Amino acid sequence: MTGSIASDNLMHFPGKFSEQILADQLDRISVSFLVDDLTVRRGGVAGNIAFALGVLGQNPVLIGAVGADFAEYKQVLDDLGVDTSGVHTHDDVHTARFVCTTDDDMRQIASFYTGAMAKSKEIELAPIAERVGGFDLVLIGASDPEAMLRHTDECRTQGYPFLADPSQQLARMEGPEVRRLIEGATYLVTNDYEYELLLKKTGWSAEEVDAKVGTRITTFGEKGAVIVESDGTETRVDVVPPTEQVDPTGVGDAWRAGFLTALNGGLSVERSAQLGALIATYVLESDGPQEWTWDRDAALTRLADAFGEAAADELRAVLPA
Repeated sequence: MTGSIASDNLMHFPGKFSEQILADQLDRISVSFLVDDLTVRRGGVAGNIAFALGVLGQNPVLIGAVGADFAEYKQVLDDLGVDTSGVHTHDDVHTARFVCTTDDDMRQIASFYTGAMAKSKEIELAPIAERVGGFDLVLIGASDPEAMLRHTDECRTQGYPFLADPSQQLARMEGPEVRRLIEGATYLVTNDYEYELLLKKTGWSAEEVDAKVGTRITTFGEKGAVIVESDGTETRVDVVPPTEQVDPTGVGDAWRAGFLTALNGGLSVERSAQLGALIATYVLESDGPQEWTWDRDAALTRLADAFGEAAADELRAVLPA
């Protein structure tokens, strides 16, 4: 999988952003929020997904660029069975950094320092694929825009199935670039806001997008997800109710990891999305994207409560001990 690998600086604002921002003066906005908490965590979309896949017993190949400060993060991933040999280290820059403040409504204001991530465009996929025996599916996650385009083009040229996950980089890209990112994808995953932005930037209708990808998945936060398969079949999957909401950072990454785990186990897209919903909730209940823990029995109980015994029985086969 390709995408950002970063450290997350996560802060909490004890209030609501909506009460501090004047809508009629956005052109003059100048605000500062006094936060009451700061945590520094491992993060980045590819790093978060790789971590969760490792916890779930998978052995993903992580591809990206980092700085010399990656050693401790690398050890955590290596211990989980993640193949980090596709991660390129650059000693002259820091690993990318995500700085995010979350308010009491779980709304976020964030900025992202690219650092070493800008050099991920230098990475070629084919030598890595040859070394690991090929790719079953390449996730193209948010990263340096040039890297995302290069990796997507290479997937098409080499015939690697890929999952398009443009995420935050949709805001940086223009229509022709966005079209290059998604056309021919086996899976397209966005949230509802990103999907509307994608339609606007590409100029394509929903029907045209569906004709250009295999399966489209749109997540709707607390309202679950909608899956549209190539034959037009539409499936809606609810969330797993959280016991508490601590921090939404990395929730979407967790959803993708659960989805890919069940998919790799041969289960349907519906069952895969249900496992994605569970892992997403684990992250929402945790203070950081990689701070959740795994308990198989508890997971099966929550899956049964949310989706029924039949769903839990099918998912049992892909869950690690």
